[in-house]
Amino acid sequence: MSDSAARDRDAAETESAFAHPVVAPDGSAAYGSHPDQVIDFFAPRDGRTGTPLVVLLHGGAWRAPYDRQHVSPFADFLARRGFAVASVEYRRGVGIPRQGSAGPLAGRWPETFDDVAAAMDALPALAAGKLPGADLRKTVVTGHSAGGQLALWAAARHVLPEGSPWRLPAAPPLRGVVALAPIGDFASAVELDVCSGALHQLLGGADDFEARSAHVDPALLLPTGIATAVVQGVEDTTVPQAVTEAFVDAAAKAGEMVGLTLLDGVGHFPLIDPAADACAVVAEEIAQLAW
Repeated sequence: MSDSAARDRDAAETESAFAHPVVAPDGSAAYGSHPDQVIDFFAPRDGRTGTPLVVLLHGGAWRAPYDRQHVSPFADFLARRGFAVASVEYRRGVGIPRQGSAGPLAGRWPETFDDVAAAMDALPALAAGKLPGADLRKTVVTGHSAGGQLALWAAARHVLPEGSPWRLPAAPPLRGVVALAPIGDFASAVELDVCSGALHQLLGGADDFEARSAHVDPALLLPTGIATAVVQGVEDTTVPQAVTEAFVDAAAKAGEMVGLTLLDGVGHFPLIDPAADACAVVAEEIAQLAW
């Protein structure tokens, strides 16, 4: 595919994914005092009970302009597939560029990870109140792009370095994690300049990169013992296939098998676009782990 054809495809896929109207949740709950510390809940549309809970972490390069609203159609899609869904918001980079930066900064250290950890810890109690029909024993975490990194990280908190404020004493009670085009290997993502320098912004610059990566780079937090699947578009130019393959290879070297589903002719956004066939594949991957 030529560069111009690839750009045209990316533009069309992006337009399709963002064309859906925002879907209002069935309820929301705060897990902290900051306005971004909130979780939206979507009940299964068929009213069934005993359903798996899908924890959804949105992407957007950890940058402020991208919030959970852009994945609300995807959350609704999963709810129409019979899942209960908890869509997590978290603090992201500030909207005003830093001097010398080309755009909004990516993430906040340590607040982005403080929030994901706090949300995951608060979810059992909040979901029990907002989604009483959900079976929390069947919880799967999923996330797209930067949210894929957060999903992998949320499932790996029990293997964080000793002394980490986010470390759990035991593995979280998850059926698994389904990461969608995740930024799962920081070394390869930096080499390919994924999201225009977002990782160095997220971790506070080159001086802190190595030390902080040890706490949040999914490729360094292996094995987890949590069932893990990754879905990746072969034509993805936002988070290229090479980044996902580096994470899968790191898992294999650590003695852990990660399921990898490669979708031909698919770029970055169809994975969360209810109008795309790829979205149905994602739902099936979640179902495979949840049930």
